[in-house]
Amino acid sequence: MLRVRNLSFGYTGKPFLRNLSFTIEKGKNVSLIGASGCGKSTLLQSIYGLHHVDGKIFWNDNQLLGPNFNLVPGEDFMKYLTQDFDLMPSLSVADNVGKYLSNMYPRKKQQRVNELLDLVEMREFARVKARLLSGGQQQRVALARVLAKPPEVLLLDEPFSHIDHFRKNKLRRNLFSHLKEKGITVLVATHDSTDALSFADHTLVMKKGRIIVRGKPEDLYREPKNAYVASLFGEMNELPADLFFPEENARHKVILYPHEIKAGDKNGKKVVVKNAFFKGSHFLTEAEFEGHSILFEHPEKLEKGETAFLELPKDLLKSRIR
Repeated sequence: MLRVRNLSFGYTGKPFLRNLSFTIEKGKNVSLIGASGCGKSTLLQSIYGLHHVDGKIFWNDNQLLGPNFNLVPGEDFMKYLTQDFDLMPSLSVADNVGKYLSNMYPRKKQQRVNELLDLVEMREFARVKARLLSGGQQQRVALARVLAKPPEVLLLDEPFSHIDHFRKNKLRRNLFSHLKEKGITVLVATHDSTDALSFADHTLVMKKGRIIVRGKPEDLYREPKNAYVASLFGEMNELPADLFFPEENARHKVILYPHEIKAGDKNGKKVVVKNAFFKGSHFLTEAEFEGHSILFEHPEKLEKGETAFLELPKDLLKSRIR
């Protein structure tokens, strides 16, 4: 179990991370989401031991100490994959992955390297020098290398940011299934809502150095605390509540995702189309509604200036007032 208690840290004396506390059960995958600059990477670095922090960090019953106590940062049971990959450019892909594996049993070592290269779909590049790889290929090699000696705790900082979209989805499924199967405790900082929704057991939302909300991904998505939280999962609408409920305070907002708004008949809310964006299975349509912009999904392309009518379920509107 990884426990963080009252952790604070500042680069210039002023707190940047502010009184963070949370627990991650062994073998669980926890996603850390938030806008750029909210402190996600700094939190991972602090847990790994790169910063001397106020507060305490424990793995099971052992307190983890920072650079003021450890000459070499980090712990044997923990791995941290940074955004710069830290590969040896002059070494081949296979040698990078196997760099820290024992040479005592060469066949066993080769088998392990091949297994990991298969996991990240880089087997065909085994003999290629790391410096000749693209950014996405380097990131896949870095993922393989960090797993060469399976850690108990794995800290991942934007682990798929450079990887092509068509390859990313399968890699994510394979990687997170592998980590779950091995019982590795994972904390992943990400901007990608798929990482947070599809693979995490639990999600922490950060803003300005604080954890503002936590919970199961599906709960955070279905009942977002505010527009900031909803926006981290993709497109969303934030509309004045008094547009739908005149008795509501004008400061209150209704939060809706585009897919929750359906096209209706003339009894619905009248909107005027401003734009339409093809998304494959549907068109994300932007329209004007009572002086406000609203996004909704439509199966067909609606032309600019065209009138449409929207169905907005009253019970959903009421439950999404913030």
